[in-house]
Amino acid sequence: MKYFLDSAKLEEIDYAYKSYAIDGVTTNPKHIMASGKPFLTAISDIAKWIKENHLEGMDKFPVSVEINPHLEKKEEMVKMAKEIAGLCPNFVIKIPCAPEGLKAALELEKAGVRTNVTLVFSASQAIQAGRIGAKFVSPFVGWKEASGEDTHQYMKQLCDIFKEKGYKTEIIVAALRSGKQIAEAAEMGADIVTCGLAVYEDSFKHPFTDYGLKVFCDAWDQTKGN
Repeated sequence: MKYFLDSAKLEEIDYAYKSYAIDGVTTNPKHIMASGKPFLTAISDIAKWIKENHLEGMDKFPVSVEINPHLEKKEEMVKMAKEIAGLCPNFVIKIPCAPEGLKAALELEKAGVRTNVTLVFSASQAIQAGRIGAKFVSPFVGWKEASGEDTHQYMKQLCDIFKEKGYKTEIIVAALRSGKQIAEAAEMGADIVTCGLAVYEDSFKHPFTDYGLKVFCDAWDQTKGN
């Protein structure tokens, strides 16, 4: 299972790639805002970083970039998506899972512009992304779980359907908030997870690891001759 970083902060992307070998990046308008940069500056800086690190090519290091969420018509979405995709060969265009968005995603995929159908909250929404051959589909987990919904069954159903139907669209389990959710996504057979750097780093920790290190350090210090 691949790990994508949910961020538009260049320093975080660079650190996560070099320290933890992340496989790609997902951004959204909130992440762009948090970067403190204008939209075009933020994504252009990421494109420059990709080139500097010799990661050109969508298969090497895909970066999902979301179109203006105010756009409501297919034609507007397609136009902006093509403009963004032209900036970097690694850019995958995030399109909202709504009727007009799915029309846009279909047209873009036919034109060779790869898409990530996002803001997916049900298996029935995800199926259409698979049917039209989107590169990625992004079912959200954190928000659903926060509202009390059963995300375990949701993810199992979605992954089972995609496996049974043989869809080539890769599943990115998005909006994760804990190591437990990362492990569950892997158990369900998801292709990719995406979350913030802090969530990943928390998932790498365990109090018994800290306890064990203390036990071993004490033993090391008390060993004769050390």
